[in-house]
Amino acid sequence: MKQNLLDKVNIFLLKKGFVIKNLTRACFDILARRNEQILLIKVLEDANSISKEYTEEMLSVSAYISASPIIIADKAGDNLEENVVYTRFGIYTLNLLTFVNCISNKFPFIKRSQAGLTAAVSGKKLKERREELGYSLNALSKKIGVTSRMMTKYENENSEITLNKARKLYGIFGHHVFAQVDVFSKNKIPDSKSESVVSRKYIELGFDATETRKTPFDIIAKKGKELILTEVSDKVNPQLQPLSKLLDADNLVIFRKKKPKNVPSMTKKEFMEFAEANELVKFLKEY
Repeated sequence: MKQNLLDKVNIFLLKKGFVIKNLTRACFDILARRNEQILLIKVLEDANSISKEYTEEMLSVSAYISASPIIIADKAGDNLEENVVYTRFGIYTLNLLTFVNCISNKFPFIKRSQAGLTAAVSGKKLKERREELGYSLNALSKKIGVTSRMMTKYENENSEITLNKARKLYGIFGHHVFAQVDVFSKNKIPDSKSESVVSRKYIELGFDATETRKTPFDIIAKKGKELILTEVSDKVNPQLQPLSKLLDADNLVIFRKKKPKNVPSMTKKEFMEFAEANELVKFLKEY
């Protein structure tokens, strides 16, 4: 079932002009890029099967590469509804049809939260439309079934309201008063994680850096526009170089005994001797 869904996602992305890279045994299944838009996608039959460890790593990696993390699934216990946005450990989760609509800039208005199905009201748009159509706060609040005080709160804030109240607002104003869910939003780079001497050295050189366990690389580091994917191993993961190429990133292998061929590489001792970030960058660019 997962492979069938994965194939459908791949075919759709290729038709839409994305360059894609499929990965195995990683926290994400697809890295897709179209110009400056980068998507980090995990495909699952059931979104409930993903662990928090995987989602945390997806969120971290996506922030470093300026990508939007997305989970595409058929269900999360029950079937996912079309044009409804779910979340799994902070990552937007959609069914395939909803994802297809989002790629076409037809973003959903409805979220599934702990409160059930909700919609986000744009307070500014609601106030403008109410005044344009000549509704008083009191008259509108009676139609929606809330107090005037609550209606004032809706207009002063961007509020999440129940689907029942959203339907009533929609019947009066249409979709214009609702805020779309931008499923392609991006996250800020989290605080650096430095468990190893290599990641600590990156931080010492002025990079943001974190270690990963569910990717083809061991450390991802970023300083300004410079992005480096680092593997600490004598055996190079074959997925590393094509991934780096798609991301316009440099890759580095820090080997223990056997130096790999055709890839920038050095011993840990050589890496630790760098005193400035630009010295390391120069080495990678000149390779």
